[in-house]
Amino acid sequence: MVASIAQIMGKINPKKYAENANALLKKYGSAANIPAEEVEEKPLSEHGLVYDSSSETLEPVYFFILDLMNDFKLDTEKIVDNFSSSPGSGHFAELGQRATIMQQQGAKILGDVNTVLRSVLNIIYDLKEFRIRLSHYDDMKADKKEAAILGLKQIWMDKVDITKGNSSIKAMALGQAGFQTLIDAFLFSKDVKDVDKLDLNDRVKRILRPRILEFNDWLEHSEKELRKRYELEKAYLKSQVNSLKLYARWAKPYLKAAQQLEMKESGREPALVKAFNTIILELTLIGKQKINPKEEALSGALPKEFEKMKFKRDYFFCTLVEFRFRGIPQRVAQQSHYAFGGRAEITFKAYVLNSDELKKFEEELEASDVNDVMKLIEGSTGESLEQMQDEINFFLEEKDSFWRI
Repeated sequence: MVASIAQIMGKINPKKYAENANALLKKYGSAANIPAEEVEEKPLSEHGLVYDSSSETLEPVYFFILDLMNDFKLDTEKIVDNFSSSPGSGHFAELGQRATIMQQQGAKILGDVNTVLRSVLNIIYDLKEFRIRLSHYDDMKADKKEAAILGLKQIWMDKVDITKGNSSIKAMALGQAGFQTLIDAFLFSKDVKDVDKLDLNDRVKRILRPRILEFNDWLEHSEKELRKRYELEKAYLKSQVNSLKLYARWAKPYLKAAQQLEMKESGREPALVKAFNTIILELTLIGKQKINPKEEALSGALPKEFEKMKFKRDYFFCTLVEFRFRGIPQRVAQQSHYAFGGRAEITFKAYVLNSDELKKFEEELEASDVNDVMKLIEGSTGESLEQMQDEINFFLEEKDSFWRI
């Protein structure tokens, strides 16, 4: 069960806005632990209006109230906007088709998002491997030259020389008799002169000399090529991240539109008969206005003592306007939209909240089921990127001079 806005108000300040405050506080200990769904709402005051006319549209009623709130200088927001159509109505079929189009388009773009996301992951792993390789070249310029060369020789044997198959150094040393010393001799020798000084048979030396020359030539050129590849991969990462953000931005409007076209579960609503042409609309507006206690005291709305008092927090008048429309959808001639005539029930509820309670109200509203679908939309397009953001920033914000030769 989804809590109503009035119930959320009752959770924030149960002693003032909950009819069953004592029972809830006794059961749960504090207001923070109270489930909003169990609150029996009790606003400061409540008034209701009913307007019933099947021949006139409902939109003027809504906009009259909205304009009236603006005329009273209320900061107005729409919090709830739900609808349910009877399954047998033309409105149900029309909105269902539109929702399906939005869902399909959003799903297609999300597929592209996943493809680019996998590409970003692969690029990050490649860049990490490049950094490990490049660290050996940087160590050569520091006081770790010998260890760095040994590491690069291992990489050369595993990545380059291994392509020779059975004639590679490792294959010969581990699989052929008489070449057991080949790996140790290769790791020890820095140039051809070192090979000639070794106490080895001529067969091993004849194999070792060209391999040492190959390695030294690879060592000279591979660093430049690897640094170029590293910079290209970083540029490609930036391009893919921008593409990912762009796809995510494209997907959100379709997903949001699909969510807004979803119908609320009607349950046992007696007004929605399957074969009837009926729609139920639920809208909730909240209007806020900051209170100036000194001016209110001067006008007589508050006691005179409030003129001299100092307040640490701001206070706000809050008006909650809940609309419940039971309408009959009628297609406008030669147009693709509907007009709604029917019965409008409007309820006005009054509250006074301080700045802390208003902040808490926003938090509770965010945490409630009212915005759950929007959280899913944000998660499907944004959270995956946020999980990798630190690693992406590490590479994109890296100074070029760090890797420059």
